[in-house]
Amino acid sequence: MANLRDIRNRITSVNNTQQITKAMKMVAAAKLRKAQDRMIQTRPYANTLSKVIGRLIQGEHINHPLLRKVDEPNKSILIVVGSDRGLCGGFNNNLFKEVESFIHSNFASSHNDVLELVTIGKKATAHFSKRGYQISESFPGFFDNLNYDDTAKVINSSMDTFISGAVDSVYLAYNEFKSVIAQTRKVDRLLPLLAEDLISNDHVNSVQSDYIYEPDQVSIVSDLLPKHIRMQLWKAVLESNASEQGARMTAMDSATENAKDLERSLRLKYNQARQSAITTEISEIVSGAQALSDS
Repeated sequence: MANLRDIRNRITSVNNTQQITKAMKMVAAAKLRKAQDRMIQTRPYANTLSKVIGRLIQGEHINHPLLRKVDEPNKSILIVVGSDRGLCGGFNNNLFKEVESFIHSNFASSHNDVLELVTIGKKATAHFSKRGYQISESFPGFFDNLNYDDTAKVINSSMDTFISGAVDSVYLAYNEFKSVIAQTRKVDRLLPLLAEDLISNDHVNSVQSDYIYEPDQVSIVSDLLPKHIRMQLWKAVLESNASEQGARMTAMDSATENAKDLERSLRLKYNQARQSAITTEISEIVSGAQALSDS
């Protein structure tokens, strides 16, 4: 009977877990809808701004600090956008593996001398700090109140460091949202800006018109470049937030289905054990009655 009691307790535990994962799936689905709306509203503006700046600096020799390029970068910044919470499948681990592969491929073995990390989210901060990477800035709890102003502060610090000449390049790693079940890990260069990275060849070939700029081309570029950099990080943060909710919804759905399968297996095991116990008891009763009749 103790075995039956253990199985019953485990069935209750699995059922409680199933209710929790089902509730978390519903919460993630609600958050995903909101995150997708913000992301979809931002994409057209961010992409068009990139194309406009690419067209402005295409083939032009504009002297601007954000366009400074060196042949051999001495030091770089890598901004990693993770999450604040877990239970979202391989969302964080897959991105962190991609980041570590990028670091080992593009930087020397003593990467701490030439690379600084800026981590967004508790998971990114914990992962890279435990592995000895040099973290210059960290922003745990960033997604508790996600807004543009806080994102701008993060990238403004990196832009100031780049303009001062302390670093020669800035990279950004994040999960790009493709669908509820699919995310793409991306590591993009934010600084220095290159025209070919901002505008497609098809767009360049299709637009041959000359433009009259007011006040002038250099002033417009100087005003738009910082906005473009801020918008790229804001877009990446929104993409990552939507990807996180999609990954969590998928993970909780799988966990719920696994709990259902486990519960069915445990109930079958419970019924078999109960039937065996009943059969044993009946056999004992029959044997006892037979012994009494023989006496």
